[in-house]
Amino acid sequence: MPHPADSPAAATVHSPLAGFLSYLVPGLGQIYQRRIGKGLLFLVCLYSMFFYGMALGSWKNVYLPDTSRDRNLNPWNLPAPVANVYNRLHFAGQFWIGAAAWPAIYQYWTGGPEHKGGALLGGFERTPSEDELNKLQREGDKSWDLGWVYTVIAGVLNILVIYDAFAGPALAEAERPRPTELESATA
Repeated sequence: MPHPADSPAAATVHSPLAGFLSYLVPGLGQIYQRRIGKGLLFLVCLYSMFFYGMALGSWKNVYLPDTSRDRNLNPWNLPAPVANVYNRLHFAGQFWIGAAAWPAIYQYWTGGPEHKGGALLGGFERTPSEDELNKLQREGDKSWDLGWVYTVIAGVLNILVIYDAFAGPALAEAERPRPTELESATA
């Protein structure tokens, strides 16, 4: 009779839905998989880091500017969205926090710094004007710069959370008992 440890390991089941849920809201995929403690830990830690970074940056450090029209900032004639992300790589990291970065995408598609935003979002995650950016960097301390670092780190860490939800829980392979000398002699 075969020993249970001799049976093949269960196939890993990937969950794209759980991965997508963890992209939308960090930890939501884990909560969907009934790993509630882990999901809540990810949610609280990553959102705390992201929103603390936004607060350090006076709520003006998560945005995607439209820089593609400037020949000096787009020498390779990249498509506008690609050139704009290239010129603000911060947003490439912030994007992975999920729905918390979507207002910046909405503000990008609806207008630049002069756009006042809709009634729902107002100026939230809208590209600051050049005067606003200069004022933040000239009159403030380094908290504005530190704030975008926090938001980028939170977004990049969420990539690991997304992978954890997609790949499922990591289960160690059961240890096989070592045969004793008596068992190996009778086999």
